[in-house]
Amino acid sequence: MTGFEPLLLEAAKGLAGLVLKTAWEMGNKPIDEPIKQLIFNASHRYIENYEKRHGNLKIVCVRMDAPVRLDEVYTAVQLLERADVRYFESAETLQDLFRQSGRGFEFKNAVRQDGIAVANQHQYLMVLGGPGVGKSTFLRKVGLEALKRKNGAFQHDCVPVFLKLQDFKSKEIAIVDLIVKEFETCGFPEPKKFTDAALEKGKLLILLDGLDEVPTENLDHAIAEIGNLVDRYSKNRFIASCRIAAYKGGFQRFKDVAMAAFDDAQIEEFIRHWFRAEPEIATQCWDLLKQSEYAAAKELTQTPLLLTLLCVVYDESQDFPKNRAALHGEALDVLLKKWSAEKRLKRDPIYKELSPELEQLLLADLAHTTFLGDELFFSKTSAIFHIRAFLMDNLNAPKHLDGEAVLNAIEVQQGILVERARDIYSFSHLTLQEYLVAKYISEDYRRIEKLVTAHLTDERWREVFLLVAGLMGRADDLLEQMQTHAAILINTDNLTTLIAWADQATTDSESAFKPVVRRVAAIFLARSLFHFLACALAIAVSPTRSLAPSPSLALARSLAFSLDLAFSFKLDFDFALDLERLFDIDLALDRLFSVALSVITQWEHMGILKSANFSVLIASFRVSKAQISHNNQKPEADQEFARCVYQTGLEALHLQSEWIDLSEEEEKALENYLYANELMVRCKEAAVRVSRETWEAIEARMLTVQTSEVSKTSEV
Repeated sequence: MTGFEPLLLEAAKGLAGLVLKTAWEMGNKPIDEPIKQLIFNASHRYIENYEKRHGNLKIVCVRMDAPVRLDEVYTAVQLLERADVRYFESAETLQDLFRQSGRGFEFKNAVRQDGIAVANQHQYLMVLGGPGVGKSTFLRKVGLEALKRKNGAFQHDCVPVFLKLQDFKSKEIAIVDLIVKEFETCGFPEPKKFTDAALEKGKLLILLDGLDEVPTENLDHAIAEIGNLVDRYSKNRFIASCRIAAYKGGFQRFKDVAMAAFDDAQIEEFIRHWFRAEPEIATQCWDLLKQSEYAAAKELTQTPLLLTLLCVVYDESQDFPKNRAALHGEALDVLLKKWSAEKRLKRDPIYKELSPELEQLLLADLAHTTFLGDELFFSKTSAIFHIRAFLMDNLNAPKHLDGEAVLNAIEVQQGILVERARDIYSFSHLTLQEYLVAKYISEDYRRIEKLVTAHLTDERWREVFLLVAGLMGRADDLLEQMQTHAAILINTDNLTTLIAWADQATTDSESAFKPVVRRVAAIFLARSLFHFLACALAIAVSPTRSLAPSPSLALARSLAFSLDLAFSFKLDFDFALDLERLFDIDLALDRLFSVALSVITQWEHMGILKSANFSVLIASFRVSKAQISHNNQKPEADQEFARCVYQTGLEALHLQSEWIDLSEEEEKALENYLYANELMVRCKEAAVRVSRETWEAIEARMLTVQTSEVSKTSEV
């Protein structure tokens, strides 16, 4: 069962009626019943053949073992006016727009239109886009909707004919002959007669798939054939598709539109269609992709081909691999080799001498150079110069290859490099550029050292770090270098003493958590207490004053969770979110103290701090809250209560004010230090192999300082 059966009989009757009316009705002369039956049978077979050939989706290169019905997974595409592709923007403008849009190369102010609606509106349509964006699938879907006739979304009374233009393997081929063959195969009587009549009366929807797949030597002939066909039979409807890099124009009647990248709604719809039999799995998959740590993988899903790959991968284990390098490498391999091979495209002669391995090295070199210079968009001139320099510098690379020809071949055949504006290029996905940067770095230990020293706290390089960890056979050296450099960030007496306090205050405590988790929790508590009390004091002084939330709070929380997920179930970290809300100037002091009192009580039960006097602190909070709750309390008294509680908090936790009342520079240094440690943990998770001994030693040193580097803190 294909799922098309309920409509098949009605569709066959409608198609047979259209064929009879177009080619066989002659005035009032009746049509012989055997002819009617023959045409009905042929119509039935034509619809069955179309559905079997073009109504199923199976992409072997993304590990699809069995076909799925197109109607079951199809997600409505959206099209852009070609002007909205911003072809005439500068590299600087494109870079600014990209930063605003997050991790996507399509900009928010572009007007998106429903694909089927555009096909209904325009008689001649040229659909442009990169590899794997769904151009062929869209053409097939329009044909299916046309065959459904009144039950379909296509509004014109036409017979769809789907033609693969890669079949133009000879200059002797004529499109009309290909159409006749489609009808002849299904047993239509006198197929040439019907084809001529249908063309003359404008009853065909001719779907011309893959102009870019026509062999180069036959391209001019194919373009001329299409042009002549459109001119001669202008009443028909035509939809053609072409990779945008290969499109050189020449179709004067056609409306040029570009396939829009999938947005969040389309990605979710596709996932729900894919896992239609298991809706809870679909929800889990989509929820996972929305998490920030999977932002790079989610960027790949803007392309239907790679979204299919991710669905297949998730279906295998109901999770995405921790080693993201393996997933991103497979996505790159699909675009570099497998997609063109599966479509049986004739590769450019350049690739006979430029092996896939050498091409990947070239792309990695270009990716690293541009990423290092923060150039997501780069000029055609600089790309060609870089390709030429790479070929000249590589002993085994063919020296006679032309840099511009290589760039054009990569763009047209694989779409990994994309012309975003006139002579302005970028990688098709930032994720793939990051993967290639990581490939470049992971092949030389000196590059790894430079990565750590120059970019450890730069969030733009976060994905590169995670990918490098996954590409290294063993990530011990990377992690040890990260820890060594992170320690340098604690560069003031106050920060050093704060870290030492966290270590000493949690050593031999009653908590069952690992020592490193206790140390992180202690830092979180100290910083939380300071910000809470500083906020309370600020509101007491001036109800219109507010304080900015501290990034170190969120980073400490994230680090604790990454080190021990069980920690998140023990501590109600809604408090951390509440703390950020507490900076709202509309909140009253009694509300501040209510939240803080609840959390301090919870901290006491956890037993993380060895000798903290929580009972004194809790009593102080209760007294202050009761006093502040009186509406007739004077502001001066509120300030005094806030100061008293602040001092009580310091004494209860054995802290000094200067250890937690950090300068702007110290706050930034602590933020960077916590970020570097959290990234270290994530890199360990992303790695293929880390020795137990190495990681245990790293954890033992995490959030500690050497005794010689810090004066003794208060007795704890």
